[in-house]
Amino acid sequence: MSIPETSDGPGSVRSDTRLRRIRRMPLWSRRLWLRRVVWWGGAVAIGLAAILFADAADGVAAMRKAIIRHDPRWMLLVAPLGFALSSFLTRSLFRGAQGSGIPQAIAALHMTDTRQMDRVLSLRIAAGKVLLTVLGIFSGGSIGREGPTVQVGASIMLALGRLVRVPDQASRRALILAGGAAGISAAFNTPLGGIVFAVEELSHSFEARTSGTMLTAVILSGITSLALVGNYSYFGHTTVALPLGRAWEAVLICGMLGGLGGGLFSEILVRAADGLPGAAGRFLVRRPVLFAAGCGLALALIGLVSHGATYGTGYEQAQQLVNGTSDLGASFFALKFIASVLSYLSGVPGGIFAPSLSVGAGIGGAISAWLPHSPAGAVVLLGMVGYFSGVVQAPLTATVIVTEMTDNQGLTVPLLATAFLAYAVSRTVCRRPLYGALATRFLRTQTSSAASGAEPASSGPASSEPLASTSAPSATRSSGMPPV
Repeated sequence: MSIPETSDGPGSVRSDTRLRRIRRMPLWSRRLWLRRVVWWGGAVAIGLAAILFADAADGVAAMRKAIIRHDPRWMLLVAPLGFALSSFLTRSLFRGAQGSGIPQAIAALHMTDTRQMDRVLSLRIAAGKVLLTVLGIFSGGSIGREGPTVQVGASIMLALGRLVRVPDQASRRALILAGGAAGISAAFNTPLGGIVFAVEELSHSFEARTSGTMLTAVILSGITSLALVGNYSYFGHTTVALPLGRAWEAVLICGMLGGLGGGLFSEILVRAADGLPGAAGRFLVRRPVLFAAGCGLALALIGLVSHGATYGTGYEQAQQLVNGTSDLGASFFALKFIASVLSYLSGVPGGIFAPSLSVGAGIGGAISAWLPHSPAGAVVLLGMVGYFSGVVQAPLTATVIVTEMTDNQGLTVPLLATAFLAYAVSRTVCRRPLYGALATRFLRTQTSSAASGAEPASSGPASSEPLASTSAPSATRSSGMPPV
């Protein structure tokens, strides 16, 4: 006699159907658990990569300092040769490793071609980005490692997505977003900063579908950093506050100066993306390696004038300014500003986060003497967040990162006010957010290359520069474009 389909007893049709449904649930899915484990491992790998990257950058910075102690004039040889070598390697072994890495990650989030996305965020380019950034720091470039760490994190997560065969574009974008956020979190040891950066700058939204993956990646990469290097803040712990009253005039001044300076820096970089004018532009097109060497020589001369203060990321100088132990002159922020522009124009891979924080700290330090009613340490932090917000035009990210890097929540409201004022002023100077403008150019060039059948910039010759104007009549014109 057959068993009725309505029976709930052992072996019944209903029981078997219910069991199959349970097994298909996400909690019991082997494939989903495999993906989770792989992604968790990816978050840990991003934390490890960020720590190794930081150690390598600190190591070569120490080597550069040893050279300067022996004879500062050696940098007149080291900087041009290092920049020339970086430019050559970028155009030969690591084609597509140019730029900071953040515009590439933003552009990848908007790509619909899976192969194109994989080329832009390949592990080969990520490795080249790390090596060339370290070389640039050793050579005295005013660059940081945070932007490259974003691209490295996104590349690691996307590579793992390919490993477990993530099928849809939405999931791939979630991995890129998670990897970029984890990269910022691990690079700065600022978990909240990583999350806010991903929401405000990378994706401009906070979707439920991606938030879980991103938060998990940030937490695990942060745990990895805590386990290996401990609980620390880059600029130590500050307790400085800004009382209401005349002291708040520093908010107004730092917000306006930071916004003007940051907006000018961004506008220079965006305009330079279309090519340098006159003889300099023509020389860059014909002799990019020699142009990079010339930028390195100029940086070495600036370094001699500043007694080495303008070389590298600028963390040390910013920390001294924050702690009130700096003997840097009032000209430091101007020299660091010029050094950062030259480093970008040279084409040496590297980020602008760290140099921007250093320039902002220099602005605050320079004007603190003219604001007797405002604590000097607070003015330095306000200058830092003002200029940084002016450059990236992401006021929440700027505020959270500076707050976490100094472990000072008591200054949050003045920092927010300064950051949003600087953002408003910056928009009057540079109408387009820096990373968004560079990412748009990158996307347009990639699309144009794909339509014409040319090899994309991220995997082809460096002459197909990502920031070349889409209206460029030939690849020759775009070969000298500064990178994103």
